Amino acid sequence: MEQMARRTKIIATIGPASQDGPTLRRMIEAGMDVARIGLAHGTLDEQVQKFHTVRAVAADLGRHVGIVVDLPGPKIRCAPFTDGGFELVEDTQISLGVDGSESSGDLINVDYPDLINDVQLGDTLSFADGKVILIIESREGDRLKARVLHGGKLEGRPGLHVPSDRLRLTSPTDEDLSLLDTFVELGTDMVAVSFVRSAHDIRRLGVEPAPRGPLVIAKVETKAAVQNLEGIIEASGAVMVARGDLGSEADIEELPHLQKHIIQECIALGRPAITATQMLESMVSAPTPTRAEASDIANAVFDGTSAVMLSGETAIGRDPINAVKTMATITARADEKFNYEAWAERIQALRRRSKSAAAYLRVTDALTMAAARTATETDADAIICLSRSGFTVRSVARFRPTVPLFGMTFDDRTANQLSLSWGTRPLIFDEQSTPAATAKEAVDSAARVGVVRSGDTVVVVSGSSAETHATDTLRVLRVP
Repeated sequence: MEQMARRTKIIATIGPASQDGPTLRRMIEAGMDVARIGLAHGTLDEQVQKFHTVRAVAADLGRHVGIVVDLPGPKIRCAPFTDGGFELVEDTQISLGVDGSESSGDLINVDYPDLINDVQLGDTLSFADGKVILIIESREGDRLKARVLHGGKLEGRPGLHVPSDRLRLTSPTDEDLSLLDTFVELGTDMVAVSFVRSAHDIRRLGVEPAPRGPLVIAKVETKAAVQNLEGIIEASGAVMVARGDLGSEADIEELPHLQKHIIQECIALGRPAITATQMLESMVSAPTPTRAEASDIANAVFDGTSAVMLSGETAIGRDPINAVKTMATITARADEKFNYEAWAERIQALRRRSKSAAAYLRVTDALTMAAARTATETDADAIICLSRSGFTVRSVARFRPTVPLFGMTFDDRTANQLSLSWGTRPLIFDEQSTPAATAKEAVDSAARVGVVRSGDTVVVVSGSSAETHATDTLRVLRVP
């Protein structure tokens, strides 16, 4: 078998280091499948400009690059630190306030007025994804007095993590919903919701189901989300293991096990899982990753993650193109070493455990599992999934078939959403009047693009009609 193309998808965050057309072009060529626009930083006009630039560059390259906008959520940030930032020294005292426009080495002001009442004595607060940790010792009027447990430098407007069960803030916030309106109108492919606690938070977005609306990605970063995981996964289109805040909420030694558990539950329910935060953190400034980062990325692939995400590495890093290239190299090698047979068996066992699915889901389940197995047993050259919504493709992808997987759709938005799905290459084709003619046209389209050749055996998976909702037809065809 020829060397397998990379199957794990790469999401890269677009920021000051990567927002110009030529850089974006080279990032797509290096392996970026999905562009993430974080709405917590910068102005709305800047974010809209990034959106248009990504669309224009992708169209120019003839590639389906998904765009995910990441809503800020109830993120608490510090007022900006003056003088290039301050070093907080272990075991010194510092004050916290809520009414100032800047922060200094002895007073940190934050943009959450209820902080003084919501946190309790003995609570630990962490800044900048755990770089600095304080413990609250006393309350004096409108100030909190804290001791530095773990020192470090704070600069800019670092985020502050307060234990989520202390917060009165809900997600999505009113600002989130207003930002979302702008990007739904622009036609964003996906939206990520921060600090989700329950399925109810996902429903509050009020967007149309994908692909008419954006695919909703739930970010799991609170204790409550871990407890309500199954409901959240079922209400979402995909899930992100947001290890920064999740690592502050959970004991650090629990984080790797939570990551495995969340990914497994997602894949069992046919939802893409994204592993995010500090994957190549050292490459924000260094030209090569640490050994630990390379192992972390490979292990996320072995856990079954559908996609890995770059944050600061591409948004503000010194060489965003190199960061994407490095991620592509490490994931491609891990994809080669992935234990495909054991994975398919594990997913089948997980699905047998879950008996609550609707009838049409059970039909899809059985058929997509059969498709993955048929492709292996007939030594097929490709699996072609015909899908309006992408549901069929995602259902096949979770069994991790070893052969190339093509998501054929008539809908541009669906094709962009499939850029997140493991091992899937999205292709557009024209629907025909009968299911058999549509299947033939899909195979002919794939041959015209050059992804299958005359004489190849392909497994074609589809639904017989839009009414049944089910994926209920499997054909094995030879490419003419």
